[in-house]
Amino acid sequence: MLRSCYSSLKRCFGRAGVGGDGLLWHTDLKPHASGDFSIAVAQANLRLEDQSQVFTSPSATYIGVYDGHGGPEASRFVNKHLFRHLDEFSVQNGGLSVDVIKKAFNVIEEDFLRHVKRKLHTTPKIASVGSCCLLGAISDNVLYIANLGDSRVVLGRKTSHGEKHKVVAQRLSTDHNVAVEEVRKEVESLHPDDAQVVVFTRGTWRIKGIIQVSRSIGDVYLKKPEFYSDPIFQKYGNPIPLKRPVMTAEPSVLVKELEPQDSFLIFASDGLWEQLTDEEAVEIVYKHPRAISSYLWSWMMFQGIAKRLALHQTACLRGNHPFEIALLT
Repeated sequence: MLRSCYSSLKRCFGRAGVGGDGLLWHTDLKPHASGDFSIAVAQANLRLEDQSQVFTSPSATYIGVYDGHGGPEASRFVNKHLFRHLDEFSVQNGGLSVDVIKKAFNVIEEDFLRHVKRKLHTTPKIASVGSCCLLGAISDNVLYIANLGDSRVVLGRKTSHGEKHKVVAQRLSTDHNVAVEEVRKEVESLHPDDAQVVVFTRGTWRIKGIIQVSRSIGDVYLKKPEFYSDPIFQKYGNPIPLKRPVMTAEPSVLVKELEPQDSFLIFASDGLWEQLTDEEAVEIVYKHPRAISSYLWSWMMFQGIAKRLALHQTACLRGNHPFEIALLT
């Protein structure tokens, strides 16, 4: 069974961190299956919609980053159930695999849909709640990355040129955001009869003029046209009729065998990447490997980022071998 290192954010470690000012927390390094990790959090609004978690066992490490929108219900639901399903399906199938991960994501989506149906008549807005979902799993020196939405994982990979050593950034996930032209064209190609499936409004591209991400857990009002026939949701919700779903919960999955030059991974929700490039984030982790969470905590204070982000969590997992993971959400 998985051992919980931390549950969800604020609830993940509450005020147990070694530093904080009420909106910012960070912890010292803690052990995980392959080494150590630390966590730092910056929260800028009163309502916490995001969750993150790290679970370990002797044979595996799981990392989850759940960037909620419209409310906290979807991210909390994923935080509560995803790792349990991964563990259960891994045992049933003799280990972790792409099929196991996709099955866990599918079960989470279907279970949350049932949850929405039960709550719809008392809490109609729950039909418009969703969450991006970024998962990392390491088992038998193999890394699995699964992603819905625009959270991102970046690898810091060491290279050598003569006596000089440096680290380069390699993005391992796909941003499912229609601001990316390739993603926008993909959505448009699936809806050739709908000229308004993606529109430019309020300074960016949005599906149906509402949401930027094309994949998520939840957001059932953009996936299940039948919700528009419900009088309660029609009274509350956005009156945009759907012929077919305009979002999906099909994750992008990457599998990679870890190599000695793979130095660390950075997992982050989009809030961090709005402030840092992949290369800048990798450089920070590379230069401050033992104090990354406290360094970023101080850096965020200096930059005032906490006031501009809805949520920004950071964590670092450092390996006994030349491998470490930085978790930033």
